[in-house]
Amino acid sequence: MSTLSINFPRQRFLFIQLLRIILTGLILCPLAIAVLLVGYHIWYTGRIFPGVSVAGVDLSGLKPADAALKLIQINDYPQRGTILLRDAQHSWIAKPIELGFSSNAADASLAAFQIGRQGNLFQQISDELQVWWQGTNLPPVMLLDQNVAQEYLLRLAKVIDLPTVEASLGLNGAEVIVHSGQVGRTLDVPASLALLSAQLQSMQDGLVNLVVTETPPVIMDANQEADIARQILSAPLVLTLPTGQTGAGPWSFTPDTLATMLSIVRVQDSTPPRYEVEVDPNLLHTYLANLAPSIELSPQNSYFTFNDQTHQLEVLQPAVIGHSLDVDATVQSINEKLLKGEHTIPLTFKENKPAVTDNMTGDQLGIRELVESTTSYFYGSSKERIQNIRTAASRFQGLLVAPGQTFSMAQALGDISLDNGYAEALIILGDQTITGVGGGVCQVSTTLFRAAFYAGFPINERHPHAYRVGYYEQRSDGSSDPSLAGLDATVFVPLVDFKFTNDTPYWLLMETDVEGYSLTWKFYSTSDGRTVSWQSTGPTNIVPAPDPQYTENPKLAKGVINQTDWSADGADITVTRVVYLGGSIHIQDEFQTHYQPWRAVYEYGPGTEGIPTPQP
Repeated sequence: MSTLSINFPRQRFLFIQLLRIILTGLILCPLAIAVLLVGYHIWYTGRIFPGVSVAGVDLSGLKPADAALKLIQINDYPQRGTILLRDAQHSWIAKPIELGFSSNAADASLAAFQIGRQGNLFQQISDELQVWWQGTNLPPVMLLDQNVAQEYLLRLAKVIDLPTVEASLGLNGAEVIVHSGQVGRTLDVPASLALLSAQLQSMQDGLVNLVVTETPPVIMDANQEADIARQILSAPLVLTLPTGQTGAGPWSFTPDTLATMLSIVRVQDSTPPRYEVEVDPNLLHTYLANLAPSIELSPQNSYFTFNDQTHQLEVLQPAVIGHSLDVDATVQSINEKLLKGEHTIPLTFKENKPAVTDNMTGDQLGIRELVESTTSYFYGSSKERIQNIRTAASRFQGLLVAPGQTFSMAQALGDISLDNGYAEALIILGDQTITGVGGGVCQVSTTLFRAAFYAGFPINERHPHAYRVGYYEQRSDGSSDPSLAGLDATVFVPLVDFKFTNDTPYWLLMETDVEGYSLTWKFYSTSDGRTVSWQSTGPTNIVPAPDPQYTENPKLAKGVINQTDWSADGADITVTRVVYLGGSIHIQDEFQTHYQPWRAVYEYGPGTEGIPTPQP
């Protein structure tokens, strides 16, 4: 049997040696690696570490300057690239470099060089190993000069931008001028710049749709309204009275005149907004309002007489149905018919019925009896004066006064002229008696005053004569009655008036009758039971008349003397009236009259002897 012999000391030596080798390796390997890494780091001092690329361009081992040159040579997108800019109507082609887009190769190569050279040593070694093992591709460093890009877009805006233009409608004389509207266009530079920047950053050729804001006009087209204006101005406008109505007119407006009256207004609250063409309603209204009085027919109540036997009313003069121009309706009608092409257009009237018509009865109006009758006398009047009394009195025959109405004598008289049947006779004007149209009308006003006075109606306006006139103080036999002094009234149309009020609930019918040298005034109505009491102071503060005045009149023959004015003493008179109604005082009034002293006036022919010499 053999015996295995183990040499433990040798084995232990070998083991120790192996262990020493292993330990030495373990100590030397990191050192070797470190030396190797430091050597690697030193080897690439001033150069880009392996595995580093920019935009796919390998820059391993290159110095930054060489790397920048390589990037410039390879990345030529700013010079070769193509950008198409477009709006709805135009297009432009530009190089990126023209748009302010360029490559910053120096910054890109510097960024590549910094890989593995940032942080502490361990961080740097880690980055170097990672780049060597995996590689890294940095994006290119590109620059977009916003000012250059914006300036380029602003140049495009000069072509793209259009102002918003409203459709216009106007006139050149009678010629209608129309212009269509224009949609406004504005390049949105900031929005377009954002799209352009995004496209350039992709470093790809491409299309950039520019952002354009469109602003349509409020009114795009006014041709329809222009046709309306042309139609209105195509012929004269002729206004006429309605069919069957005679009188004034027609009234014509030439197209040139119509053009000055045409109104072209933009209507904002319509959908869509539009122009409105019409003859200016304000101008038409003013014209028609001025025309209206000349073509107005005032309504007139029926004129009646009272039959004292039957106590019924009999028509003396039929009622007149009045009419007046309806200005607003006519304005509307004119513009409506012009739009339809009509140019001969009747005016529009509205009917005005009188308060009293022919078929009304005395019971309806409250005219049932005679409530007052007053007579004045005018013996010695000339035929011209009598003519004027008759003419003026006839204006009141059958006239009605409404309940509550204040009656104006001057208004009822109207124009006192030769054309209206009056003659020239003596009248008082200022401080003298002269010949004038209508002398004697005051006989009528005085009689009406007394009728209203005795009937107990309120007297609203009364003016006495300047001096006492004998006609107004005559009795039926022609003698003088001083008690009538202070009961006269003068009217001088239109300045001096006489007015009274019918303060009863009944209509009042007036009748006048001139017979010989008398004027009788009658009031027919329904008595409400009023009674009248009056008294007069008679003439007081009497002032004698001045000496007569003699004036030479070359138209008179020698020896001829004519009296043209008569003397009258001046005086003051107060008449007091009390009207009773229902047992109490209804009216209490006082009429004060101051008469001036009045001299007699004579005219004589040249050479007439015996003319008194005026006293100094």
